[in-house]
Amino acid sequence: QLQLVESGGGLVQPGGSLRLSCEASKSYLYPYAIGWFRQVPGKEREGVSCISGSGGSTHYADFVKGRFTIFRDHAKNTVYLQMNSLKPEDTAVYYCAADRSILGVRAMCDGDINPMDAWGQGTLVTVSS
Repeated sequence: QLQLVESGGGLVQPGGSLRLSCEASKSYLYPYAIGWFRQVPGKEREGVSCISGSGGSTHYADFVKGRFTIFRDHAKNTVYLQMNSLKPEDTAVYYCAADRSILGVRAMCDGDINPMDAWGQGTLVTVSS
């Protein structure tokens, strides 16, 4: 069974950067599509960015376009979310999820795939001065 582990969260000042990592424990991430999602207390979870199994297709939520970049390193069996120009409203618990659905990365980020094959435990990102 695929197990995902996120890391890289922490406290950062507005305008700063963080890189989140999503790794698989005892398995390979390929050919799973991987998505990053975030959630704050009292709000629904929202899709941030998703990447296809090959890495050739990506999708970004409008609120992170131009600031976040998703990419995967097959050799390191890791998917990354590079977050630049962070804002206080980016504060949330960030989760990665994996799925082998053929519906595509946009469907994945839009929450159209339920349930996902696997979820990580989350990593907290706090953007504050």
